[in-house]
Amino acid sequence: MLPPELERLKSFHGHLGPYAAAGYRMGMLACKLLCARGKKLRAEVKTGISPPISCMIDGIQLSSSCTLGKGNITATDEGIPEAIFKGERELIISLKENAHEIAKNMQKEDEEAAALKIWEMTDEELFEVKG
Repeated sequence: MLPPELERLKSFHGHLGPYAAAGYRMGMLACKLLCARGKKLRAEVKTGISPPISCMIDGIQLSSSCTLGKGNITATDEGIPEAIFKGERELIISLKENAHEIAKNMQKEDEEAAALKIWEMTDEELFEVKG
């Protein structure tokens, strides 16, 4: 059984994969570190819009309330698992290479198992934070 947050993410995104889970966690971390959410937060996601890496965008939208409709999230086509979050200050949060490799390799086998593996990692194992 999936944790409620992942069930919600699966419903929102249409399926559950490791990049969506990583994006959700990234948005949660940004909100926590910047003490901001929704209109008080902006996100620039560097994944581009090509799946599977772009699935991070939906995870970030759901957990941070930065949405395309509000205009406080954008995506640049750099193809990297990183986002810049701006509140009262700026943070750059990147998916660490080991986590990125897990996502890339397990994505092909079992998306939900890969998402759970990402979900269960600590912030320190998943992300590099600058700012």
